[in-house]
Amino acid sequence: MRRLPPLTAVEAFVQVARLGSVKAAAEELALSSPALSRRVQAMERFVGRSLFERRHQAMLLNSDGELLLARLAPALDSLAEAIEMTTGEAELLRLRLAVLPLFASQRLMQRLPELRGLHPELHIDIDTAAHGLSRLGEGVDAAIVLAREVEPSLYSRRLDRNKVVAIGARRLLDGRNPLRAPDDLRRMTIFLHRDMPETFNSWREALRRPDLEPAAVDHFDSGHLMLDAAAQGLGVAFMLDSHLHDANDARLVELFDDVDVDSQYSYWFACRRSALSRRPVRIFHDWLFEAIARD
Repeated sequence: MRRLPPLTAVEAFVQVARLGSVKAAAEELALSSPALSRRVQAMERFVGRSLFERRHQAMLLNSDGELLLARLAPALDSLAEAIEMTTGEAELLRLRLAVLPLFASQRLMQRLPELRGLHPELHIDIDTAAHGLSRLGEGVDAAIVLAREVEPSLYSRRLDRNKVVAIGARRLLDGRNPLRAPDDLRRMTIFLHRDMPETFNSWREALRRPDLEPAAVDHFDSGHLMLDAAAQGLGVAFMLDSHLHDANDARLVELFDDVDVDSQYSYWFACRRSALSRRPVRIFHDWLFEAIARD
């Protein structure tokens, strides 16, 4: 057999690479920081090159480290899974996921049968309460949130990029007083989501119309209800183009479709950095981004 590095050195390398910190990885493996550092150094001696850029309170993979992690991490996960199954210790895995209701219904639930087929041992507790980021580690393992950005102390990865669009009932384009131009919003109520309060401001600034004021502004904490209210002709919802596309509601239409405005808000996957070492989080994270890449 080919000579292999100690498994403890491999495990230490993968944990530090995933968490970006010797201290965090040491806590995860129940080791002292010096002991963990020695294991990482043993791995570097074995491969004959440095694998990290060492910075104050941080360990960042260099190009060699990135390549090695891509090759090692899946094999290490498969090894752990094989041992669990062989020893009879495999059991149900559970992920506590905070997710916005609109994202869950439009983009997540229809994909979950695929995940169940790949990982029948993984079960997900869905939590649609507000403030998912603030509850990470306290009842929630990971969150899918709508935000401009996520604080750097957390692990985060952007799920998509979108445009801001004005969404209204199709019948608003017809009748005695149809909506033809942005100025017509002066006689309309607009809807804003509390998680995206600046959507209308960014939209009118892109038009260079900071003076444009609607008749009224109503705020919602439910994307579903915003879309339903817009479909009923009660006002114009300023949301993301993906919200309109994924609604598949023939009653709704994008108003002023000649206006092209990038959204400040995106969907993000986020968790505590230490949570990435947990198998349920890794399985869901990797599957989610593979599914998005296919789409």
